[in-house]
Amino acid sequence: MDSNKISLNNKSISTFKVAATYIGTVVGAGFASGQETLQFFAVFGVRGLLGLLLVTALFIFFGYIIMMMGKEFGAESHIEIIRHSGGRYLSPLIDWLITFFLFGALTAMIAGSGALVNQQFGLSPVWGNVLMAVFTVVTVLTGIKGVINSISAVVPFLLTSAVGISIISVVFIPPTAGNTIQVSESTSVLITNWLWAAILYISYNMVLSISVLGPLGVQARDKKTIRNGAILGGIGLGAAAIAIYFAIEKNFDAVQGMEIPMIFIARRIAYVLQIIYSLVLIAEIYTTAVSSLYGFTARVCDMDSKKARYYIIGTAVLALVASQFGFSNLVRYLYPVVGYGGIVMLAVLLLAWFKAMRRPVKA
Repeated sequence: MDSNKISLNNKSISTFKVAATYIGTVVGAGFASGQETLQFFAVFGVRGLLGLLLVTALFIFFGYIIMMMGKEFGAESHIEIIRHSGGRYLSPLIDWLITFFLFGALTAMIAGSGALVNQQFGLSPVWGNVLMAVFTVVTVLTGIKGVINSISAVVPFLLTSAVGISIISVVFIPPTAGNTIQVSESTSVLITNWLWAAILYISYNMVLSISVLGPLGVQARDKKTIRNGAILGGIGLGAAAIAIYFAIEKNFDAVQGMEIPMIFIARRIAYVLQIIYSLVLIAEIYTTAVSSLYGFTARVCDMDSKKARYYIIGTAVLALVASQFGFSNLVRYLYPVVGYGGIVMLAVLLLAWFKAMRRPVKA
């Protein structure tokens, strides 16, 4: 996920770039690893597929709303949208939620790197945790522009890898034995059914995406570009998640206890694919961690001040400590909790949108 003050330098960007940037704000370690799809959808069997179809539609709908509101309010970050939508009392709460989840996303990325190192190389997760924290801090301290720009290069390769491996797994690889869905044992107590899982999933994703989608709307050429970009981006996200869903469901009994399900699925196809996917996933974790750390510290201090380095280092240390909770546990508990809070944000966005529909919107 990108920071809340990422500048999109192009004055007017195309539909494809809108869609690609949208996808880039959502795709992270949780998505690409398969852990999100496992926790929120695969555990519900065929009903989870219904949840993903609903999520695809909601990605399109809320992506469009946020970008249109961003264009109307000339948003430079999520703050303008939240202030106009939430009012005096709710806007500080929603702003705090977004900032908190930036820290949570950083924690999840550090935890995810540890899980990847453990599953791929059999090393202690701490090694992956520490290395990711250190590289992330160094990057934010020395400059972030190059790393942020690299997200656009990593994401297409990541989506292609995830979808390609999923399709190959579904079509050519036999299912693992005893493929039994055990909802009660595999899902979080915070996710009670497939419909609620879909709502929470879209909610927490929008909590972070608004930080980029608002400014993205300002940069889009016109209303048509925003609409088509939201449609293309939402469909792309939904199609990728559905492909991962089918691969995980086919291997459910084997992957339900794993931190990085897609690595196991890639290994069933070919060892070289496992290595390639691991490298791509590490790159995605790294860029997401950098963006999250920058976004969080930019909200709590002036990045040009001398004390910024202490905030950066201190935040990373706290996230490193929190990452010991475990990657799958963070996805299982932190993400739904933020999802619950995000529902308030989605509600105020809807109300603000209905009000805005009565006023002329800048093209």
